Amino acid sequence: MQIEKLDTSLLKKYESRVAILKAMAHPTRLYILDILKEGTMCVCEIDRLIDSDTSTISKHLAVLFNAGLVSREKKGLNVFYTLETPCLLLPFKCLEKENNV
Repeated sequence: MQIEKLDTSLLKKYESRVAILKAMAHPTRLYILDILKEGTMCVCEIDRLIDSDTSTISKHLAVLFNAGLVSREKKGLNVFYTLETPCLLLPFKCLEKENNV
């Protein structure tokens, strides 16, 4: 394995990773990612599962969308969200298993 020197292009790769981690760095957003692994959901369905106002949930969804973690599709008056990267949640299985959570 060849280790690369941290140059501008490699730094951009790590900055991108940091943006993803920042988007995930909230309990509600992690919960949203977790429930979306079951399949596409409407904002109204997500809203029923979270004890918060709709505008706050929409802001969380926007953060996840802007980070590329979820996609969205508008159908009529409803917006549906889909988890784009289910493998993203795999490290948590590993960490929780190791820590007996």
